[in-house]
Amino acid sequence: MKKVSFFRSIHLKLVIIIVLLILISIQIIGVYFVGSLENTLKENFETSIKDKMNILSISLEEQFSKERSVENGDPTLEDDVKRLLSDDNDSSDIQEIRVLDRNSIIIGTSDPENQDLVGQKMVDVPVRQALSNSSATPPEPTQTADEDNKRISIYITPIKPQGGETIGAIYLVGKIETVYDSMGEINEIFQRGTVITLVVTAILGVLLARTITRPISDMQKHAFALSKGNFSRKVKVYGFDEIGQLAITFNNLTKKLQESQATTESERRKLSSVLSYMTDGVIATDRRGRIILINEPASKMLDVSRETVLSESIIKLLGLEEKYTFEELLEERESVILDYSTHYEPYILRANISVIQKETGFVNGLITVLHDITEQEKIDMERKEFVANVSHELRTPLTTMRSYVEALAEGAWKDEGLAPNFLEVTQNETERMIRLVNDLLQLSKLDSRDYQLNKELLDFIVFYNRIIDRFELTKEQNVTFERKLPKHTAFVEIDEDKLTQVLDNIISNALKYSPEGGKVTFSLKEQEKQLIVSVSDNGVGIPKENLEKIFERFYRVDKARTRKLGGTGLGLAIAKEMVEAHGGKIWATSKEGKGTKVSFTLPYIQSEEDDDWV
Repeated sequence: MKKVSFFRSIHLKLVIIIVLLILISIQIIGVYFVGSLENTLKENFETSIKDKMNILSISLEEQFSKERSVENGDPTLEDDVKRLLSDDNDSSDIQEIRVLDRNSIIIGTSDPENQDLVGQKMVDVPVRQALSNSSATPPEPTQTADEDNKRISIYITPIKPQGGETIGAIYLVGKIETVYDSMGEINEIFQRGTVITLVVTAILGVLLARTITRPISDMQKHAFALSKGNFSRKVKVYGFDEIGQLAITFNNLTKKLQESQATTESERRKLSSVLSYMTDGVIATDRRGRIILINEPASKMLDVSRETVLSESIIKLLGLEEKYTFEELLEERESVILDYSTHYEPYILRANISVIQKETGFVNGLITVLHDITEQEKIDMERKEFVANVSHELRTPLTTMRSYVEALAEGAWKDEGLAPNFLEVTQNETERMIRLVNDLLQLSKLDSRDYQLNKELLDFIVFYNRIIDRFELTKEQNVTFERKLPKHTAFVEIDEDKLTQVLDNIISNALKYSPEGGKVTFSLKEQEKQLIVSVSDNGVGIPKENLEKIFERFYRVDKARTRKLGGTGLGLAIAKEMVEAHGGKIWATSKEGKGTKVSFTLPYIQSEEDDDWV
């Protein structure tokens, strides 16, 4: 094994990399630190100057607006300004402060050597801008150099009372050179620190590189020995860091190989555990289609025992013998629908097939994932049935109207005996379509929950009696009304319009199907937390197998008769939605040939009064 020279060794590379990283880091930190510090010092300098100018401006406003009397010996404006400037001339950041009146005349300066400037006029453009009332903001500070070639900042701000006109200005010269002097000192300190840091880093880098390269060198020798077939030697472990862990890995190489089979078995068990606790059903087969794994959800979906179906053909388990062979199932790219529905209950599964195969194309088996889509299919069937019902309900009156309109167009309107009948039929069919569309719009609004119940506290007994009275006055057939209602009050919080529509639909149905001479009974029972409202008739009744479907949309027990009576098949469906919106429920009981009773509940807090029945 050839020895590596020092200049090609990783030892030197590590030292150089460490030193360069430290140098780059220090430079990046230095640029950021120095830049941030410079900005902070400048901002602090400007803030200090502006605060000073604001305080001085307030004091000068008072002096400018102060009334003075020469006869009384009051000091002049120039004297007061000079006093203010001498009091404020203790800042190391300020070189000179000048105060100007509205005509740009210098009325005071803080520099004792420039007192001869008092009374002179400044013609600088920024000064004129500051004294101009049209200027929205004071001029920005400018930076220049003085006679000693030191940087200074010039600040100009107007003296302007609140809501008044500009009466003067402050001209301030700041010693910003002090900021740059501080930055220069900081840079020198930073440079000296950088040199010291690099020297220390180089020394530490050499020591650190040795701790890394020595174990690597040892592992290189042992790796060469391993390549010769010597597995008896062990790498010396110098520590428990990453390199020490690498050395331990060298020593445990043979042991790890022996443990690989156990690890593979452990992973298989983990996969089996994951499949068992999935919510979807999963079935795995071998290359011949025999089941080797089935999880609990799949067993429940197919109603089989996991122990009995192992080694069984998946084609047989899924009931696909007549449709597929296992080879055809492997080529299936679409989902397979499994319909296990009975006459009483729908049950539909969707099976997604995934083939397990190697890179060479050899098939090891397949994975089948089962999803219960019964509810989805049910919703889809209901949607299709709903569209078909709406189409049928609209087509029937439209067909009738077209026939009568065509007859009228062909001359029937001239026949005084036929024309009124034709127009009456057309009008009735039009009103029927309008009722249907209104009912559909109302159902759509109820489905979307895009409505609000305008609830108010009402005496339901009075409300119920009022609706019954209206039907009793307007009924056309010979039907008797019987009321079984309590005498006392029963206050509930309801939407009066919505509950009126519910009762209208229920009572209208009771009257439609009541025979001549029949009886409609209205009753109300109070329970602890609800009212039970009932309307019953002694009509033809509803078959038991149809009773649960009467609240479905467009459902009619006797479609021909209902259509003849002008119904849309949506009344009870609307009533159901409105009752449930109030927190109640609705149901019906019936016996064929003896009548039907429709009941619904409303939330109710019972009072302490006794129930007195009529």
